[in-house]
Amino acid sequence: MIEASVVVPGETMPRIAATDEAVGLLRKLWSDNGPLMFHQSGGCCDGSSPMCYPDGEFITSDNDILLGVLDVSDGSRPQPIDFWMSREQFEYWSHTFLTVDVVKGRGSGFSLEAPEGVRFLIRSRLMDTAKPFA
Repeated sequence: MIEASVVVPGETMPRIAATDEAVGLLRKLWSDNGPLMFHQSGGCCDGSSPMCYPDGEFITSDNDILLGVLDVSDGSRPQPIDFWMSREQFEYWSHTFLTVDVVKGRGSGFSLEAPEGVRFLIRSRLMDTAKPFA
């Protein structure tokens, strides 16, 4: 598992991580499509799907917040992936730590993993500011 860099102003702990399976898929998608980005869909529940796009294909605005940057590099060169969420959605999820995972089955939408027969999935848990995340 990898954790994202801390980018939310005033915070000292990451908010995003990716499982080893997700990292492997992201490396493949990066190889096939070039630089990537995520935007968290507007779902209200645990299990909402993050959408993976070629970097810059989804236009962000002042209504979005960058929650973290995942580096899925295999050691040869940096492969940063920005993870965005709408500010409105962040208000609901501000107390959660999000882990990007992969499950079998096709999701809906235009996320890059769809042709692979899998979909990205968010697993969430309450943030614990007293200790680092493992």
